[in-house]
Amino acid sequence: MNQNPEPGFPEPLHVVGGSPRVATRTPPYDIEAEQALLGAILNNNAAIDKIIDFLKPEHFADSTHRKIFELCITLSERGDTADPITLKRVMDGGEELERVGGAGYLTRLAASVVGIINAEQYGRLIHDLYVRRQLIALGEDVVNDAFDENLETTAEDQIRKAEEGLYRLATTGEASRGFTNFSSALKASLQMANAAHQASGLSGVTTGLVDLDNLLGGLHNSDLVILAGRPGMGKTALATAIAYNAAYAKFTDPNGPGAVTAFFSMEMSAEQLATRILSNEAQIPGHKMRTGKMTQDDFNKLTAAVGLMEKVPFYIDDTPGLSVGAIRTRARRLQRQSNLGMIVIDYLQLLSPGASSRRESNRVQELSEMTRGLKILAKELNVPVLVLSQLSRAVESRDDKRPQLSDLRESGSIEQDADMVMFVYREHYYRKAKRPQKKDGEDEGQYLRVVEEWEDALKEIEFKSECIVAKQRHGPTDTVVLHFNGEYTTFGNWTDDEHLPYGG
Repeated sequence: MNQNPEPGFPEPLHVVGGSPRVATRTPPYDIEAEQALLGAILNNNAAIDKIIDFLKPEHFADSTHRKIFELCITLSERGDTADPITLKRVMDGGEELERVGGAGYLTRLAASVVGIINAEQYGRLIHDLYVRRQLIALGEDVVNDAFDENLETTAEDQIRKAEEGLYRLATTGEASRGFTNFSSALKASLQMANAAHQASGLSGVTTGLVDLDNLLGGLHNSDLVILAGRPGMGKTALATAIAYNAAYAKFTDPNGPGAVTAFFSMEMSAEQLATRILSNEAQIPGHKMRTGKMTQDDFNKLTAAVGLMEKVPFYIDDTPGLSVGAIRTRARRLQRQSNLGMIVIDYLQLLSPGASSRRESNRVQELSEMTRGLKILAKELNVPVLVLSQLSRAVESRDDKRPQLSDLRESGSIEQDADMVMFVYREHYYRKAKRPQKKDGEDEGQYLRVVEEWEDALKEIEFKSECIVAKQRHGPTDTVVLHFNGEYTTFGNWTDDEHLPYGG
C-alpha cells in the first residue's frame, strides 16, 4: 500500500516498543487511491457529491493532493468547473504543482480515471488511512505524555484525554445529517406514534410512575430534563426512583420502554444510593439496615432482593466534582459498552465548570455553559438527560411555597436550555414545621382542639407529594400527585383515582 516516501508524504515513524527488526515504520497512505479519486473529480465534478459529507482536504496524505482537492471544492461551490485547465490557472507557478511535475500532472490525473462509480470507495479508503495515521499519532502522544514526569495532569486526566481523542476519531467522517426528506421525517413521526400506541402512550423512557408517564409520554431521547426543588423535598429520592424504574423496566423487557441508566451522584455515595433502592425493594427501613437492627427474616429478604436486582442495568458513578466533559467521556464509553439509554445527574450545582468557564469567574455563566453542554450531550448521545437542580431561596419568602419557573432564573440559562422543567414539592414538609402555638388568653381545651386539627390535616398529606411539570416543550403542563414514603425515602404512584385528569 505504501510507496517510498516523497516530499509531502508522512515521514517514517519510530514505533516505541516495536519489533527490534523494524526500527521505523511509515504511516499508511495510498497515493494511487488519491490519484484515482482526484482523476474522477476532474473528469466529472459530480463525484464531489459522493464524498463531500465525510472527506476533507486534510485527509489526503500528499500536500499537493490536499491542495488540488481543496481547490476542486472551492471551484465547485462557486459554480465553476474544476478541470485541468481551471486548476492550472489557479495553481500555475505554485510550489505544490511544480513538485509533482507541473500542469502535466493534472492532465495525467484526469487521464488515469477509472470511473466516477468508484469515487466513494476511494474516498472511504483515503479517510480510513487518515484515521489510521491519526491513531498512530494519538498513540505516540499517549506514550510521550505517560513518560513525561513533569506533567501537571494526573494519569486519570491522561486517560480521559486519550478516550476523548479516540471518540473523536471514532466519529470523524460521519456525515452530518444535513437535510432530511420530508417523507422520511413523516415516516419517523409515524413510527414514533405507533411505538407510543403499542406501549400504551409511552413514546419515551418510562419513569415507572403511571400518572407522570401519562402526562409526559415518558422521558424523550435528546431532551434535557430539569428536576428542581428546595432542600428536603426529595429531589434525589424521586430521581433515584425514576432511574431505577427505567433500568428495571429494561431488565424485565429488553424491547420495552426501559433504558440502561447511568446515575452520576456527586452528593451521595454509590453505597448510599444502593441502600435506598434496596430498602424500598426489600421493604426494610434504611435506618434498620444502617444500625444492624434486623431480624434473620429481614436479612433473608435483603438477600432475596439482591438476587433479583443485581442484573438490573443501573450504573452509578459517585466521583465528586465531575465536569460536563468528564461525564460526556464516561457516558460515551458506557453507551459503546452497554447501549446507554438514559443519564441522571445529581446535581447541577455540584458539577465542576470547564476550563473556559472557570476563566470567566462568573457562577451564572458557569451554570449556563454547563446546561448548554448537557443539552448538547443529550442530543449527541440521543438519550434523555435528567439533571437535578437547587432552587433559589425566593421560594421561602412566599406564602405559597410551590416553586415557579422564575425561581430558576438565578441559575443561568436552565429554563431556556431545558426541554422540560419539573419541580418536586411536599406540603407536609412545610406544614410540619408550623405547629400551632398557644395564644395569649387561649384556654387549654381550645388549644388542644387546634393542635388536633393540625395533626389531622398533617396526616392527610403525610404521604402526598406533587411533581409540578412547569415546562414541557412538546406537551401540556400540569401537576402530578405522587406517593412519598419517608420510611423508605422513595416515591410511588398515588392511589386516589380522582386526583388527575391523566389517570387511566
